[in-house]
Parts: sequence; C-alpha cells; structure tokens
Amino acid sequence: MCYPQGEFFLGNSDVCLGEVHGVPFYMSFTQFEYWEHTHLTLDAIPGTGGQFSLERPTGLRFFIRSRLYSDEEWKYLSQHPVKRCG
Repeated sequence: MCYPQGEFFLGNSDVCLGEVHGVPFYMSFTQFEYWEHTHLTLDAIPGTGGQFSLERPTGLRFFIRSRLYSDEEWKYLSQHPVKRCG
C-alpha cells in the first residue's frame, strides 16, 4: 500500500529498504527476513491498487517483481552493506 509520507505510522519492526523518488520504502522485519536474499523491483502497471492506497485513482497499481540474488551478487552485498534510509 502507498500512503502520503507521514500518514502511515511505522512500527519498531519496520525496515527501510531504500527510497522511491525520494520517499522511503518500508517492509516489516518479518517480511525482510523472508525476502533478504531477493532482488526486488518496484513497478507501476495498469490496474487498481489497494482500497486505501494512494495510487488507486491513477489507473495504475504497484507491482513487485523478485528474483534471488546470484551467489556473486550476495557475496558482494555481504561485503558492502547498503546504507538504509532513515
């Protein structure tokens, strides 16, 4: 779901993965543990989003594509931690 910045209350277990056009992108820690070894690509495609999601009236919805990191990518990421937003 997409909310205007500051209108969704974050919990202590939410993890900031990065930014999308300058806006932080979060997922829960339990989701992060599951997806940690996965490259995620956030896309916008035709359709309707969640009932309360910001993109709903645009005729687009967010869609996440995923793939596992290769051994080489995971080795690099393990040696070069990404600076998280926040």
